Amino acid sequence: MIPGMNPKMMKQAMKRMGIKEEALEISQVIMKMGDKELIFNEPQVSKVNMMGQNTFQVIGEPTIRELDTTPDINDEDIKTVAEQTGCSEEKAKETLEECKGDLAEAVIKLTEGNE
Repeated sequence: MIPGMNPKMMKQAMKRMGIKEEALEISQVIMKMGDKELIFNEPQVSKVNMMGQNTFQVIGEPTIRELDTTPDINDEDIKTVAEQTGCSEEKAKETLEECKGDLAEAVIKLTEGNE
């Protein structure tokens, strides 16, 4: 909105320019940002269509939630890496943690280290 402009006049101007705005009834919006999320509860959400492109506007106060980025490494993954590389399960687990749970990367790292 343009400050000081009558909302009715604004709608008419948007209509003349081919801009369509629609208010959406949304209960929650979550935006994921790598290691955290922005969570908007009961936000005001508008969908604006301008020349075939949809844009969403979110208005509200977000809460920030930190995400746990540690990988889920299970016993089967550890055994697989240990068997493939001939190392101990302890070393396999340590390497999997360094490689953020990527089995292939862990196997390559342990194999290259033995050469």
